[in-house]
Amino acid sequence: MTTESNNYSTDNRITYETDGYICLIGLNRADKRNAFDSHMIKQLSEALTRYESDDNLRCVLIFAHGEHFTAGLDLMELQDKWNKGAFEFNDNEIDPWGIGGKLRSKPVVVAVQGTCFTAGIELMLNSDVVIASDNCNFAQMEVQRGIMPFGGATVRFIQAAGWQKAMPYLLTGKAFDAQTADRLNLVSEVVTNGTEYERALIIAKEICKSAPLGVQGLLSSAQDASRNGAKSALANIHGYLPHLFYSEDAKEGAMAMVERRAAEFQGR
Repeated sequence: MTTESNNYSTDNRITYETDGYICLIGLNRADKRNAFDSHMIKQLSEALTRYESDDNLRCVLIFAHGEHFTAGLDLMELQDKWNKGAFEFNDNEIDPWGIGGKLRSKPVVVAVQGTCFTAGIELMLNSDVVIASDNCNFAQMEVQRGIMPFGGATVRFIQAAGWQKAMPYLLTGKAFDAQTADRLNLVSEVVTNGTEYERALIIAKEICKSAPLGVQGLLSSAQDASRNGAKSALANIHGYLPHLFYSEDAKEGAMAMVERRAAEFQGR
């Protein structure tokens, strides 16, 4: 596969590359432990929006340059920007934390290592697959800074771990390790430090072998259940079927099964 690199952001807080069907988005503020300031938030949204709108891309892998995934929010830089739109996204923009903006339709894989605090955990919780290094140090510590989580943890952390398991960490902000994150269902896998990116990339490539329209329909149904409940999602499932069953990919899937070969899906 060919790789395209495009550092379109002037200060490169986010790197953007493509590798075949995969989009590679890197947090690139390593000198600040990849803490999110207003510029980094905007650039991450731009990168995810670009991925979402590119029909040639089927999966994104979000990773971090340097030793740490992220120290969370750069509170000093963001202090005077809370009410100036730093966390507001319009209907054409992807919100990295899935609170507002355009609802994403394509899968997100995340590889985390080292420090992963607050907004980093919430970025994980808004993804589909999370591969964590065994050296990870997590903390949802907003209550220790005089605020509260506002990137989805008050909902998704509890959905993943359950009320009684989640609240000791949300209410105290205390740290926990990768093995605890695994037990709390916050990550998909824990791997040896230094192998998290490669493992996440393998999974992203596996996802890209699946039928893109089927993947998008599956994600939409799962998001429906998460946002609106099981009853709504079950009632809407059959609405996806005509589009899928009459697609070229469905025909290709059937032919590949008959001919006992790997399917080559085109996303149409």
